[in-house]
Amino acid sequence: MQPAAVPDDLTPLHPDYLKVVRIGWTLLAVPVLIGAAVLEIAGVLPRGAVLVPVLLVAAFAVVLVPPRRYRARGYRLDPDRLRVVRGTLFRSDTVVPFGRVQHIDVAQGPVERFYGLGTLVLHTAGNHNASVRLPGLPHAEALEIREAIRAHVLRETP
Repeated sequence: MQPAAVPDDLTPLHPDYLKVVRIGWTLLAVPVLIGAAVLEIAGVLPRGAVLVPVLLVAAFAVVLVPPRRYRARGYRLDPDRLRVVRGTLFRSDTVVPFGRVQHIDVAQGPVERFYGLGTLVLHTAGNHNASVRLPGLPHAEALEIREAIRAHVLRETP
């Protein structure tokens, strides 16, 4: 079953975001694979009872999950709001009016920095879902969007 693709009116994330997600899943899988290998070598369970299922799940997580997550994400920047769509199993379609934004961050982890990507984080008032993350943007574009939103917020502030 293919996840629903993002609507045509949305901008897809940068293609290198797929690599970033794949590396993230790989980094999560490595310790689990090491643990399964240790159990396999120790002979605690029958041969292949742990390592084979763990390898299959890790392969699924590294090969099939990232493209699905990539295709299920998108955004649209309007003059007064940002729309972020994400999710494969549980879909989320969030619209953040710029007038509700309290502060804006641009974050980069080491893998994102290597690929020149960043994550735009909009913080709004409230407790539940008070921040909206938009990963997979070219870092320069994330900075431009941040400045555009900041300029809009400053115009709205009396």
